[in-house]
This record gives sequence, structure tokens and C-alpha cells, in this order.
Amino acid sequence: MLKMLEAIFAGKIATENIDTTGHKRLRGELSCGAGCDGCGKCAEVCPVKAVSVEQGKAKIDYNKCLFCGKCVEACANDSLTHTNRDKLAEILTESAVEVSNAVTAKLGRSLHVRHLDAGSCNACEFEMGALSNPVYDLHRYGIAFVASPRHADMLMVTGVVTRNLEQALRMTYDAMPEPKMVMACGACACGGETYGSTYATVGRAADVVPVDIAVPGCPPRPSAMIVALCAAADMLKEKM
Repeated sequence: MLKMLEAIFAGKIATENIDTTGHKRLRGELSCGAGCDGCGKCAEVCPVKAVSVEQGKAKIDYNKCLFCGKCVEACANDSLTHTNRDKLAEILTESAVEVSNAVTAKLGRSLHVRHLDAGSCNACEFEMGALSNPVYDLHRYGIAFVASPRHADMLMVTGVVTRNLEQALRMTYDAMPEPKMVMACGACACGGETYGSTYATVGRAADVVPVDIAVPGCPPRPSAMIVALCAAADMLKEKM
């Protein structure tokens, strides 16, 4: 800890500007080019049925998508490619203003979040753990995780909802005061198809509680989570 503080004061660890564009190797939002002939090979190989062919072109359900790249590998014409952008169009619309500036503008609007793992593999939790480190520094946006749902404005759900935790999810949501919001974080919570249909799972978070905002990815990047949380802070203000 002392070495980390020394590195921060020495300027060796810098807080990252938050945006929706990652490393050039990031498997982000898919782009379907003009060469797509609607052959359907991408849909055949998708393990979670996130790809379909409509009007002769591939269509992606990002709530289910794992960003595994199998559809890109199967594309015969190389018309389906990954970009290095997070799929967050429903959360933050594109504009001339830089995303980092838009996110910084949320400063001063606090948001208290209660996290509930409904049955995840813990990949989303690893990324969430990075939110509080000096690189992402979630607290600079007035956003903090709380221990009790009675103190929370938002419920952040990760993992496919298991039958053992369905009741816990409902009770946590019911314990939250109004106004309240729910964020589904990751492909399991957003789409519910990651583990298929089994006796042990209920499905996605929206099958149990009303979801206001979804962050796709397996797992989503910390930056994508922060953009979504800051957008939620504005949405919460509108509910009040």
C-alpha cells in the first residue's frame, strides 16, 4: 500500500480518462460490412444464439453476446469484424463531445450501489474490483458501493440468476427505497444464455426484476461500467 501511494504521488500511476474505446485488440462492437450475403454461418456457430440473419444481414443481440469472436472467424466473406468500441449506444449516445468530458460532467451527483452476484463466474467481479483502484477511481464521480440495499439507489446484478438466489434477488430489490434502479452487468445478467437452460437457472436479471440499464460484455470493461453508472446517475435524477 505504501509503495502504491508513493507511486501515485510520484506521478507513476495516473487516473485514466474514461471512454468507450479500448485497446486495438479489444473485441468490441461488431461491424457488418457490405460484403455480407446472409449465409448464416455466423449464426450457426454462436454458442448463445446472439446472432441472427435479418434481411440478408447479420444482426447481433448484444445482451446475449459473449464477444468470443466465433462469428467473426466463421464469416466466409470477412465482412463481420470486431471494432474496439464498447457497445453502449443505448447508454450514452454518440455526440461531438468526448465521452470522458460527458462522464466528468456527472461529478457531484452521487449514486449508491448495492451489488448482487446472482450466480456468476466472478469475471465481472474481477473487473468491478478494478473500479476502486487508482487507475479508474470510481469515487471521483460520487459513486460508491454500499453494504445494505436499504442504503442503495441502484442494484447492480451480475451472473445468470440461479434458482438458489432468485428469492435473494427479489428480496434485495424489494428492500431498496424508491426511487430505485437495476443494472444488469455482463452477458449472463443481460442475456441469460451463457449457461443455457438448466434446472439450476432461472435466466437473465430482467426475468426476475425490472432492469433499467444493461452493460453487455463477458466481462464488461471497467470503463464501460463507469460510463453506465454515470448515465444511471442522470436517470435517477429524472426519477426523483
